[in-house]
Amino acid sequence: MKTKKLVAVMLFIGLCLFSQAQTSQKSSDPDNLAKEYFSQIMGVASNATTNTKLYQFVYEWLGTPYRLGGDSKRGIDCSKFSLAVYENVFNTTIGYNSRNQYSNVTPIRKNDLQPGDLVFFKIRSRSITHVGVYLGDDKFAHASSSKGVMVSNLNEAYWKRYYYNGGRPKVDESERIMTADANPTNKSNLH
Repeated sequence: MKTKKLVAVMLFIGLCLFSQAQTSQKSSDPDNLAKEYFSQIMGVASNATTNTKLYQFVYEWLGTPYRLGGDSKRGIDCSKFSLAVYENVFNTTIGYNSRNQYSNVTPIRKNDLQPGDLVFFKIRSRSITHVGVYLGDDKFAHASSSKGVMVSNLNEAYWKRYYYNGGRPKVDESERIMTADANPTNKSNLH
């Protein structure tokens, strides 16, 4: 009887030590720490921050001023920002302006957006005038003409009013370059 109790106590202590080791390992794991950090900075649930490279890239550009036609940290516009995200995070080249980018995506319903998808807006126009990169939890990163690169919420009245559609780039896997006439049976997914 004493042996059974001793074994039970030893198993319980072992389980507690194992559980404690798992908890401390999880909290010191750099990927988990990065996800938690980006989750807090960008207002996206940590379980939605699956692509750490995407969030790190966006974080590094936050606050970059807006400059029409700009493509550097001295100033960038919305379409060049989304282009930079795709080139650096997904190793994929996409179009150079928001209308061209939209013509090369598979439309995605708002409820089906995934981190990395593009979101398009028609701001006081019949044409697409703005693009951003979806981050999750209704948040998207974009180069705002008034505040530069920032994270906004699709549910804010302004963005809700002008939201047009989401899109996932059509990708030719052999070249990893966005194409307008990608094979419709190729349902590649960058995310």
